[in-house]
Amino acid sequence: MSMLKVTASAVAIAAVSASAAAARDQVQVAGSSTVLPYSTIVAEAFGENFDFPTPVVESGGTGTGLRRFCEGVGENTVDIANASRPIRESELAECQANGVTDIIEVRIGYDGIVFASAVDGPEFAFTPSDWYNALAAQVVVDGELVANPYNNWNQVNPDLPDQPIAAYIPGTRHGTREVFEERVLHAGCEETGAEAAFEAAGVEGGCTALRTDGISVDIDGDYTETLSRIGSNPDGIGVFGLSFYENNTNSLQVATMSGVTPSVETIASGEYPVSRPLFFYVKKAHIGVIPGLKEFTEFFVSDEIAGPNGPLAQYGLVSDPELAATQAAVAAEETM
Repeated sequence: MSMLKVTASAVAIAAVSASAAAARDQVQVAGSSTVLPYSTIVAEAFGENFDFPTPVVESGGTGTGLRRFCEGVGENTVDIANASRPIRESELAECQANGVTDIIEVRIGYDGIVFASAVDGPEFAFTPSDWYNALAAQVVVDGELVANPYNNWNQVNPDLPDQPIAAYIPGTRHGTREVFEERVLHAGCEETGAEAAFEAAGVEGGCTALRTDGISVDIDGDYTETLSRIGSNPDGIGVFGLSFYENNTNSLQVATMSGVTPSVETIASGEYPVSRPLFFYVKKAHIGVIPGLKEFTEFFVSDEIAGPNGPLAQYGLVSDPELAATQAAVAAEETM
């Protein structure tokens, strides 16, 4: 390989829409919209530095990518699924049923989930309780579970701005939604006493049941759609990955969560409470069949790409302190 080249356009790109390759001499990747920009940066650098075609990278969400990945083995199926959460047992079972039995799990680093609003609007300092009380279908008022009565943020918490609640959150096919539910909604449900109230009432799933009056809006597209919604509604607050926010600070401002401002440093230290590892999954049966698949996988997690001084860190990825172990596992083609 010649001296590594990473073009400015590759690092700057935040999203890509690619059609399926006409011939299967290209690696095919699908899945998480959070991992999408990182994968795109690596794919473009790979195409510039290796004698293989640039991999085709598509989005669609973690769940969609893993479903496509688990459809089977063969040149008509994707080679890699990007994921903003670990693969589920049910997804592994689907893979097994369709003959996808050898899967390599690759952790590429860490990302934070942030809450951002229009740059010229008021500042927000949130807690998980604030988000639960703003979006939950039922909340605790005077010790009782009631239908959510809140319409403004200062009704949820008097320290928050007097602004209508308008939340744009990832749809259910996105891995980010699961992390949001676990780290924010469920944490807020517990903090407010709603979890205990649901248990006492014998209600299952109450902590993640959201109101359906239009105040909470699921976004099935990627973060650019969420950004567009905020552009159309200055009261809107969206859920984003840290890297997307950091590349759109001209139009967005970020809120604190539990008193901590999200940043690469606070995520790396574990201080920021809403962070998660990012992954991709490789179909081992395709290694040696699809040209460049092993090389692309190793290149993705190399020090020069995924290390703390690489282009992925420049875009916002928090480098994995155990990257060397991941590199060794990829080299050995270790499966789950």
